Amino acid sequence: MRFSVLASGSTGNAIYVENDEHAFLVDAGLTGKKMEQLFAEIDRDMKKLSGILVTHEHSDHIKGVGILARKYKVPVFANAKTWDAMEKGVGNIPLEQRFHFDMESIHSFGSISIESFAVSHDAADPMFYVFHEGDRKLSVITDTGYVSDRMKGYIRGSDAFVFESNHDVSMLQMGAYPWNTKRRILSDVGHVSNEDAALAMSDVVMDKPTQIYLSHLSKDNNMKDLARMSVTQTLQSRGIICGEYVHLHDTDANNPTKLVEV
Repeated sequence: MRFSVLASGSTGNAIYVENDEHAFLVDAGLTGKKMEQLFAEIDRDMKKLSGILVTHEHSDHIKGVGILARKYKVPVFANAKTWDAMEKGVGNIPLEQRFHFDMESIHSFGSISIESFAVSHDAADPMFYVFHEGDRKLSVITDTGYVSDRMKGYIRGSDAFVFESNHDVSMLQMGAYPWNTKRRILSDVGHVSNEDAALAMSDVVMDKPTQIYLSHLSKDNNMKDLARMSVTQTLQSRGIICGEYVHLHDTDANNPTKLVEV
């Protein structure tokens, strides 16, 4: 199983996951043209996609879903409430390409099993995904106001995490956002801060080589260096030394991460 975080941030999100038989996108929150460019950068063909797995209906996650589904005849998976909520945003997708992926269910595609789980975010019915193949496990968790024990149960012991590290609390509090927006981001249905993300990570990493991709960084209220430093320090305070078995990786709003094995 291999993956690349094609793009991650407030302006658009997409994650590519494949094995030798199947290929998936988790979200397609960029224009069709940008998605094609990102695929070219990792030397992959969109025609080979087995499906687009939608997490929730916000535009930074679905902007390109409709166009890619129509152009490349890709099946789209989402839960019922998300389908209702994203209807306008994705436009007309043929019935034979629409599939339901219920909350807290598992779909298998050959040797890959994909499990969905609920997160806490201000969307209709937001959920993220865990990919299993053999004894390898990849978890994707962004767009959540907090990480509950239930969520931790789903993602614990993954070999790789795409983990939200959205904002630095001080930067957000002192920044130019209106108070309503700040309150939403800081709420239980907003986004997790660098420190809160790291505290959650410390509860779910096992004593084995683990790759953590810091994701969905705010353009205005975070910086890659700051996120990495905050997460490193917070993990250290919980007895986890980055570089020993836990390795942190940056993601980018415009450039894909290297396609790597889980």
